[in-house]
Amino acid sequence: MTDSSIQKIPDFYLVSELAEKLRVSEMTIYRYIEAGKLKAHRLGKGYRIPKEEFEKFLESTETIKD
Repeated sequence: MTDSSIQKIPDFYLVSELAEKLRVSEMTIYRYIEAGKLKAHRLGKGYRIPKEEFEKFLESTETIKD
């Protein structure tokens, strides 16, 4: 891998990291993924959620829009 290809790899969150960040259970994050509300990549037995997808998810759940 070259330096330029490494820079293209997006940052990912684990389910446990997002659950802690949002102060919800891991099951809630899994439900969001299964419902299609939060896009994730399945790797082995776990999921990886791209940072950009998490940001889109937060924007889509915003209750007060400007």
